[in-house]
Amino acid sequence: MTLHLRVLPDRFVLAHDPGATFPEDDEWVALVRAPEGLTVLRHASPFGGDGDRWAGFYADPHGLDVPGVLASVIAPLADAGVPVFVASTFHADLVLVPEDRLPGATDALVDAGHAVDAPR
Repeated sequence: MTLHLRVLPDRFVLAHDPGATFPEDDEWVALVRAPEGLTVLRHASPFGGDGDRWAGFYADPHGLDVPGVLASVIAPLADAGVPVFVASTFHADLVLVPEDRLPGATDALVDAGHAVDAPR
């Protein structure tokens, strides 16, 4: 499977709050509530200082009935030793990689046959 992926211009940070059921602010991008607590995905500050930053790959929209889409992205990244965090939407998946691993992740995805557009 070949996908057209774009690197989003924004950077993101992840947080885990074991005691929360909902964040105190509305500055979040995605929330996942699990038995271990709340995982919160937010936009990173352009000025830094807010922890480990993640870069995001986002594919063109695809149907929920198309098998193997996420696997076609995750497998090359795993083979390259790149950690990921995934936030799935109704239309596509946001695949996050540590910001400092973005060049290697991009190379791995291109080598796997995907088209990757980076922001200018």
